[in-house]
Amino acid sequence: MKAEGMTAEVFLTAFRTMPKKEQNIFLSEIIKDHRLREDLIDIAIAESRAKSKSRPFREFLRERGM
Repeated sequence: MKAEGMTAEVFLTAFRTMPKKEQNIFLSEIIKDHRLREDLIDIAIAESRAKSKSRPFREFLRERGM
């Protein structure tokens, strides 16, 4: 693993070893932070659309009536 991902891997490993109640508390604290919550939403959307077929921007605009 590259050095840039090692700290994240340590945090993820620690999170996975925490009891479920502690995990929920941790996640609740993250979600309370507006910036972090927005980042998580953006990441979730990007992940859910990662395998979607792309299409030309003009086609998108045409479908929107623009």
